[in-house]
Amino acid sequence: MTYKQEFIKFMSDSGVLTFGDFTLKSGRRAPYFINTGNYTTGAHLARLGGFYADCIKEHGIQADVLFGPAYKGIPLAVSAAVALYTKYGVDVRYCFDRKEIKDHGEGGAFVGKQPEANDRIVIIEDVMTSGKALREVMPKLTGCADVTVEAMIITVDRMEKGLTGTLSAVQEAYRDFGVKVYPIVTINDIIQAMEEGVIAGKEHLDSMRAYRAQYGVLN
Repeated sequence: MTYKQEFIKFMSDSGVLTFGDFTLKSGRRAPYFINTGNYTTGAHLARLGGFYADCIKEHGIQADVLFGPAYKGIPLAVSAAVALYTKYGVDVRYCFDRKEIKDHGEGGAFVGKQPEANDRIVIIEDVMTSGKALREVMPKLTGCADVTVEAMIITVDRMEKGLTGTLSAVQEAYRDFGVKVYPIVTINDIIQAMEEGVIAGKEHLDSMRAYRAQYGVLN
C-alpha cells in the first residue's frame, strides 16, 4: 500500500475515521466523521508522526522549525519532528505557542525554538475546518520575527465549501495568507480507498459521493 492508503487504514483501525450519520458543528449532516481525539497512545503518535514526515518528504518541503499551535498541535509537531529524524535523518527544531504570554522566568510567547529572522516554519495541525487556528497563529509568527511560513500540514482535507463562500478552508488559507496547505490525504483519497477495499464501508459510498457532490470543492 501507499503511505496514503496506510494512513487511511490507520485512521479506520484507530476509530478516528467512522461512517454513519453525523451532525457536524456546521449543522451539516455528514456520512463520515473524523475524531482525532481517538489518537490516545504512544503507538498512535509514533505512527501519526511518521505520516506527517512522509507528507513533508513527498512534497519536498523545507523546514527549520515545526510549529504546533496550542494545544492539539503540540504533540503533533513533536511526533513529526521525531519521525523526520528517525525515518529520514532530517533534524529540525520545533516550538509551540503559549495561550497566555509568560511574564516571568524566561518569559515569551513561545516554548521551544524561538522563531528568528529567516526561519522557514511549517505548521503542523490535525484537521482544518474553518481556518481559525491559522488566523490566530499567523500574526504571532510573523509579528515576532521576519519568518517565512513555508506550509501547513494537516491530516485530512475535507475539500468542503465554507459556510459563507465557495472556497474551502484550505483554499482560503492560500488566498488570505499565501500559505500552501498539504493534507496527508483528501476526502477523494478516502472514497477511493473505500472503492478499492482498503477499508470497509462500501455500503456508505453512495452517501459519501452525494455529500461530496453537495458540499465539495473541485480541488
